[in-house]
Amino acid sequence: MRIFPKRKIFLDHAGATPLDKGVLKKINFLNRFIYSNPSSIFSEGVKARNLIEEARKDIAKTIGAHSDEIIFTGSGTESDALAILGTIRSFRLKNKGVTPHIITTQIEHPAVLENVRWLEKNNLAEVTYLAPKENGILDSKEIRKNIKPNTVLVSIMYANNEIGTIQPIEEIAKEIRHFKKNNFSSETDSSYPIFHTDACQAMNYLFTKNIEKLGVDLMTFNGSKIYGPKGIGVLYKKRSIDLEPLYKGGGQEFNLRSGTENTSLIVGLAQALKKTEAIKEKENLRLIKMRDCVIGQILELEKKFPFKIILNGDREKRLANNINISIFGLSSELIVLELGARGVFVSERSDCKSGNNSFSYVLESIYGKQIEEGKKIGSLRITLGRKTKKRDLKILVKSIKSVFKKYGAWADLN
Repeated sequence: MRIFPKRKIFLDHAGATPLDKGVLKKINFLNRFIYSNPSSIFSEGVKARNLIEEARKDIAKTIGAHSDEIIFTGSGTESDALAILGTIRSFRLKNKGVTPHIITTQIEHPAVLENVRWLEKNNLAEVTYLAPKENGILDSKEIRKNIKPNTVLVSIMYANNEIGTIQPIEEIAKEIRHFKKNNFSSETDSSYPIFHTDACQAMNYLFTKNIEKLGVDLMTFNGSKIYGPKGIGVLYKKRSIDLEPLYKGGGQEFNLRSGTENTSLIVGLAQALKKTEAIKEKENLRLIKMRDCVIGQILELEKKFPFKIILNGDREKRLANNINISIFGLSSELIVLELGARGVFVSERSDCKSGNNSFSYVLESIYGKQIEEGKKIGSLRITLGRKTKKRDLKILVKSIKSVFKKYGAWADLN
């Protein structure tokens, strides 16, 4: 085994995607020639402003929204924070003495969970955390069971960043509309509950071209998951929804996100999203075929080696590029490092929570009491991308076999 193999196979596209060459070229050009402040009134500033507004229109058209419903932020995390904290702050300003209620799931991205936990800890909101079924998918009827008169926000991610399971967003939206219809009165604000979804992982693979059909009021996405630039995010905000900004400043982005806009990143994001939508259907078919083949090959290894292997999440209702497996008897950290030494780069659970030696809270929520105390389930997250080829996945499976052979005699199966 070479310690530093020549060929490197990147299989962590859920963590970040490489920058599309066309997008990179556009960004480099703009950084070189269009660098004026978009708020300036001289010609070069107007050029920058026009580019931003054109990008805003393009993004709105791609998802079936209005251009004034597109708010640019610095990341998906910031977009989530603006959606959650902005909604609660707005409600509390208009409804003194009423404690807002939030519904979310136990398997949300930390960008959602940490914000709702902060609100809960500081007695600014009460929160209901719903558990998905064992396949990682939420039963939409749980929304109807848990929604209350003071429910202000429902935040459910479109697709899980760790195990790739797809949530029934349209069905959840129907449950919320049903509640509004049956609880409407002249004394209530018809905009509540507001429905927010984190769609950062979904934009590459799932239906997003008709935001009205999807049924959400707020939607988060970013550039780093769609072969666009890092450091740029979007919050779609339906016109009728009121938000309060996280901080004050110059009033950019409809007074919701102050700060000089980054023209090149905004234009790069719009270009990346446009390409993503154009190739989505064809790319999905290609990835699903490879994904299912590899899942089968990895699960078959259980017959040849002394390790129990399971697929986490639903076999079919998962992102086209996502494979998440648990291997009993080997730590996921060890396998990630061994595969990396062989030039194959995967991750264990979510990159946003890596490095803290904590067990995957997503798997903990799914398996619950089935996990015996002291016997945590580790996982490998293998996520394919546009450049992934069949030969890359053959090397992946071959490399896993190599690791199994190396450690089979020391397998901890107790």
